[in-house]
Amino acid sequence: MIPTQTATALGAIHLNTPAALWFGCGERTRLAEGLQGLGSRKAWILTADFCIETADTLATAFAECGIEAFIKSDLPAEPTVADFQAVCSEEPASVCDTIIGIGGGSVLDIAKLVAAIGDQPSRLPHYFGKNLLPERQRRLICLPTTAGAGSEASPNAILLEPASGLKQAVISPYLVPDLVVIDPELARSLPPAVTAATGFDALSHCIEAYTNLHAHVLVDAFALQGISLISSQLVAAIKDGNDLIARSALALGSYLGGLCLGPVNTAAVHALSYPVGSRYKVPHGLANAVLLAPVMRYNLPSATTRYAEVARAMGVAHSGTDMEMAEAAVGHIQQMLRDCSLETGLGSLGIPSEALPELADQALQVTRLLNNNPRPIDRAAAMSIYEEAF
Repeated sequence: MIPTQTATALGAIHLNTPAALWFGCGERTRLAEGLQGLGSRKAWILTADFCIETADTLATAFAECGIEAFIKSDLPAEPTVADFQAVCSEEPASVCDTIIGIGGGSVLDIAKLVAAIGDQPSRLPHYFGKNLLPERQRRLICLPTTAGAGSEASPNAILLEPASGLKQAVISPYLVPDLVVIDPELARSLPPAVTAATGFDALSHCIEAYTNLHAHVLVDAFALQGISLISSQLVAAIKDGNDLIARSALALGSYLGGLCLGPVNTAAVHALSYPVGSRYKVPHGLANAVLLAPVMRYNLPSATTRYAEVARAMGVAHSGTDMEMAEAAVGHIQQMLRDCSLETGLGSLGIPSEALPELADQALQVTRLLNNNPRPIDRAAAMSIYEEAF
């Protein structure tokens, strides 16, 4: 059954997917031969310190295949425009034919932008927005490690612009990778707290896409399957990081959530979380986790049937009217937060109550996401959500 909440459920849609996807444990070991077959000569591996062992192993395999490899392993979390421009000032940005990102969303976003405009980083501000980016010339490969951001599947790259204190997005089909390698083994060493926060990030992508004002039946399929995979295996992955069944489910669920980001995207959860992250350095996934249930509760009157379907996708053992099922979905999210040790509030994350009005003002500027929310959000609504999340 197709919920009738959205008039655009069968309307026009533009879905850009990676040209190739390799999914499965150990798939990273095939990358060197794959690049050799594609004619790569010089590859730049962009990653974070915790992935340096993987990067070194790949670089050695590349060398054996005649591919010169460079590694940069100090990419920051929550990168700024200046961080991106600093990366582009390094020599590999201009000499490599292949850019490889290994890490979470921050690393992958920088890798995507380096592949697209690494030779002209000063022009980045001109490309904030949708479909403003020229065609990229470098090959782009992404290996996600945190099963959360979904950046490996999306046409989006997000950077913090300190001048405004807001996160800015470059959205373009040219940011979709040529190859995505999803190897669940790469996430085995991820700490439980990071697994939980990034898992909720991926879950919020799927829930916000499915309950979106611009939801589409094609994306619904990705979103519902992502909700099912993540909600059923997140706690297992937290309890045992070596559970590769759970890790595989989270990795695939995150990828499906990433596929939702281009054609439909997120809504109020992300809009309200952005200033929380940029102003108080709260990790993005954790901010989403704290805000997810309050936003869902606010949206229930305008997306009742959709939230009832979310509950069913999560396997909620409940029956009743759509509103009762929708309310059960909120309750299930709150139980998941407890099970994942994420039951917290904005206040305990170091945010003073007197900051909430300013956060609301900043969130209301993220209109590209608020315009997707099934229920309009004004300043009073934003304040009420923040207060509930406090």
